[in-house]
Amino acid sequence: MSPQEQAFDAAVREELKRLHTRISPRFRRPEVRERAGRYLAGLLEPMDRRTGRQMARQIGEGRADGVQRLLNKARWDADAVRDDLREYVVERLGDPSGVLVLTEVGFPKKGAKSVGVERLRNPTTGRLETRQEGLFLAYASPRGWAFIDRALYVPEEWAEDRERRRGVGVPEEVDFSTKGELARAMLQRAFEVGVPAAWVTANKVYGEGEELQLWLEARGRPYVLPQTGDWVDDGTGGKGTRASMWPYGPVSHEAATGRLRWVLELQSKARPDAYTHYRAYGPRKTSLAELVSVVAKRWTAQEGLERAKDEVGLDQYEVRRWDAWHRHVTLSLLAHASLQVTRSTHGELKGTLSPVSSSV
Repeated sequence: MSPQEQAFDAAVREELKRLHTRISPRFRRPEVRERAGRYLAGLLEPMDRRTGRQMARQIGEGRADGVQRLLNKARWDADAVRDDLREYVVERLGDPSGVLVLTEVGFPKKGAKSVGVERLRNPTTGRLETRQEGLFLAYASPRGWAFIDRALYVPEEWAEDRERRRGVGVPEEVDFSTKGELARAMLQRAFEVGVPAAWVTANKVYGEGEELQLWLEARGRPYVLPQTGDWVDDGTGGKGTRASMWPYGPVSHEAATGRLRWVLELQSKARPDAYTHYRAYGPRKTSLAELVSVVAKRWTAQEGLERAKDEVGLDQYEVRRWDAWHRHVTLSLLAHASLQVTRSTHGELKGTLSPVSSSV
């Protein structure tokens, strides 16, 4: 390991220790608190699969029982830890020019017993597969980026099936919510605590229709949201594209609010016949370059979500219940945040992490 890799390794572990200290009050029992710290560290270890048994071995336990208790039965509130995650990310990466990014990902699952699974067509392969769908809110600024919230989509047929709900522990107070409703709930949580953000953007599942646009405008929140169509390019959003913008909507709106609406068109240089449209809303003097930079954050978060699968085992879990899904995903996002915060000061270099220390 090079000196640079050693420095990165040490910095990540220090960040992880600080994070564990921050969330420690959420765990009443010492053994649960300590196991959560080891689990966080274990998520950063290079492994093919972070199954319960492999995670147990990685954190120095002979059996998977302790890991399963941490995710299923131990007493701690994953939503409270999520709030700690958001606070940490804003503290370390917050900036008034920040962008809130809504994105989603499918988690392939075997069988039909895991909470929220349904048979869906994979947009990449075109094949039907059984999977869960997770929604995520990322925060990006000139200082770096990380995820700050998550939600599990429970299809309507699940939400209305009381026996299936009870079998996987879906709380009684959880009703069916569309993806748009879940997205707005995540944004509202960020707004309520004053997360510093100048813009909101999202992938196209949230941009279709006008519901999210009108909801954001009613709150005076600038946005750049995709409309119809998309292209596959080098994933950098603004890089490798031509862009143009023009205003739309009544002039009276601008006079009353000081905000303007635009249509933004991005065209791929590599594929001149491929383009996408966005609708944007924001301060009248917003430049084209700024709108394109917001779009780029969307691609950054989507790519980061895929990387998080390998880096912290975001999709590598063997849980079926509601609480367990939220606990594993929240801890994965915490581990990922420690990487992102370290990268914000040490660059993209990622050293090979040494074996987990029981002191973490």
